[in-house]
Amino acid sequence: MDAEIKRINRELQCEGTIINYYKDTVVLPDGKTELYDFIGHNGAAAAVGVLEDGKLVMVRQYRNALDRFTLEIPAGGLNPNEATIDAAARELEEETGYQCRKIEKLLTIRTTVAFCNEKIDIYLATNLQKTIQHLDEDEFVNVETHTIEELENMIYDGTIEDAKTIAAILAYKNKFS
Repeated sequence: MDAEIKRINRELQCEGTIINYYKDTVVLPDGKTELYDFIGHNGAAAAVGVLEDGKLVMVRQYRNALDRFTLEIPAGGLNPNEATIDAAARELEEETGYQCRKIEKLLTIRTTVAFCNEKIDIYLATNLQKTIQHLDEDEFVNVETHTIEELENMIYDGTIEDAKTIAAILAYKNKFS
């Protein structure tokens, strides 16, 4: 479709700690205007940490939006001017207590393209060395390790629902196992 769609206004509705909520005014190809919701996000990075025995390092943490604990790959938001590769390595060590000696890009995802610009760069982290967790004051994270087969089963039985985690596990399995 080559029709032109143009945003003519973006108005901040609410400023949050990790997102900003806007109302966008958009001109459609037929000349009509529509209001769209837009959530601005500063981006994030995540890491698939793989131990020497092939198990993946996962974190179990409480997620307020779901009001329950979830099993995920380590991830977090970017600090100002931080490269995603550095953020992924930092989050891996902070949340799991594992430092990686090798890290490479696995894939990039956009979490909810209909209304949010969040972009998560996901990295494969290997040659892990045990250090200690450096959790933020509001983080309570349990570290678990699982085989790729266990994690894949958890995806298909509905235990793992987090999009970045599903994408990362399946991409890792497809590319490296």
